[in-house]
Amino acid sequence: MYPNLYHHSLIQNSDPHDHKDRFLLEVRNVTKRFGNIVALNKVSLGIKYGEVVGLVGDNGAGKSTLVKILTGAIRHDGGEIYFKGKRIDKLTPKKAQELGIEVVHQERTLSEHQPLWRNVFMGREITNSLGFIQIKKQKREVERIMKEVLKFRSAGVTPDTEVMVLSGGEKQGVQIARALYFDAELIIMDEPTIQLSVSEVEKVLDFVRELKRRGKSCLFISHNMYHVYPIADRIVILDRGRVIGEVLKEKITVDELSKMLLHVAKTGKLIE
Repeated sequence: MYPNLYHHSLIQNSDPHDHKDRFLLEVRNVTKRFGNIVALNKVSLGIKYGEVVGLVGDNGAGKSTLVKILTGAIRHDGGEIYFKGKRIDKLTPKKAQELGIEVVHQERTLSEHQPLWRNVFMGREITNSLGFIQIKKQKREVERIMKEVLKFRSAGVTPDTEVMVLSGGEKQGVQIARALYFDAELIIMDEPTIQLSVSEVEKVLDFVRELKRRGKSCLFISHNMYHVYPIADRIVILDRGRVIGEVLKEKITVDELSKMLLHVAKTGKLIE
């Protein structure tokens, strides 16, 4: 029915070194087990430089497990991960950050009662030669980020504003701004629009468009394809721990994709 929907990842059987200039990140046949449960079963996908890839799937598809592996929170049991064409072994959260991989979590890892400037630099403060935190410089940088990235125009929101007064979409924006400031090359967004209003969802999608404009790559993970579709260049379908297909957004309508995902959720298979 959909000739441009592939039943396997396009890179599954390719040589990773052939694509080192094409893909920023490659996941090749990655498997993860928790006891007798196979959370990921030979998952393969690639993310190009400056590309937004939507990863969709129902609850329990393995999306969160993949995020934890890519950010170094847990180790995979089999398969390979390449970043800029180089195989990455023993990935840790610190190593992921050093590579340029940042994650925007659905629960928003922000300190609600701390000001914006502290949240942006939390754990990675700007210090002088003596090790003292340069508070004024951090505030100036946050003010620049607010204008250039977050597009905050209200005089009521300053670097000293506590995060708790921001809207849900704006809080996600703070996490994205933090990733950009520290020059992340791949921003993984894990269900960033969950529990947000329609207007707040649009703010988050605008932030993703800004990432793309700046040449950054993004893995946008969601079970809601109506949030993924507007900003993704390519959509990968994950079901019960397996990548069962991927499609260029331009080759499928949102209604066709909706029908496809419903069929996958019910049967575990693509529509033939």
